[in-house]
Amino acid sequence: MAPRPDKPGAMARAEERAAWLFLAPSLVLFLAFTVVPVISALIISFTEWNLFNAVNFVGFGNYVGLLHDEIFLKVLGNTGYFVLVSVPIQIAIALLCALALNRGVRGQTFFRVVYFLPVVTSTVAAALVWSWLFNSNFGLINAGLSLVGVTDLPKWMGSTKWAMPAVIIVSIWQNLGYAMVLFLAGLQNIHQEVRDAAELDGATGWDRFWTITLPLLSPTMFFVLIISIIGSFQVFELVFVMTKAGPANATNTLVYYIYQNGFQFYQMGYASAAAMILFLIVLVFTLAQYRLQDRWVHYG
Repeated sequence: MAPRPDKPGAMARAEERAAWLFLAPSLVLFLAFTVVPVISALIISFTEWNLFNAVNFVGFGNYVGLLHDEIFLKVLGNTGYFVLVSVPIQIAIALLCALALNRGVRGQTFFRVVYFLPVVTSTVAAALVWSWLFNSNFGLINAGLSLVGVTDLPKWMGSTKWAMPAVIIVSIWQNLGYAMVLFLAGLQNIHQEVRDAAELDGATGWDRFWTITLPLLSPTMFFVLIISIIGSFQVFELVFVMTKAGPANATNTLVYYIYQNGFQFYQMGYASAAAMILFLIVLVFTLAQYRLQDRWVHYG
């Protein structure tokens, strides 16, 4: 007969109570501002409710309505376009900047601050400034393009073709510094001896980057990829300030669509159903990346 495990002593029980005491504030906040809202949104998504009238249970009616809503399908396409274009470009530029700074250039601290400044800049203020820069009548960007001989100047936020690229450019500019700092930290954790040994064996610069630097940087790349995709699916402030989802819904994204239905049209059930679909999309992307990480992420 196996011996019974010893009961925890008084000190262990006291430490356990202390741990729960320290965890309690975080748990309460997590329950109040994450778990309860998510469950509430899930329940509301099965109802028809405008905040003022009685709640009417409609089952999956809101979800069926969304799948037949042409604007929602356009919004899904816009969001996918935003994610597919902004995330790879942002990661590529951030990695290039980190590689350049990791070569020990003079003024490295200054450049880090310069690249990171957009991250801590107010999104609303940045969006307003970029709106002026992209102005098709007096904006500095079109003025610069005309100086280099471009005659067919884009109308940026007034064009269904150029409005989303303008939002993507600002998003990349604002989030570039955060990804770059993460990559730089990852690069500085790679021992120089490894690169030196490869160089002695005759590896070229590209070989060292492709076979040593990139694999050892893959955990950082994995983290940056996940947070970039999640953040891109949640783009809202830039759209709200720069375009108000226009023109003709060309820049309408999922979070802005949820805001419109919830707080402009007061269709809380419809907005909650769209929010649940966004939650599922982000969940699927994240789980897929976790399943696929074994194929390309190397932890030491």
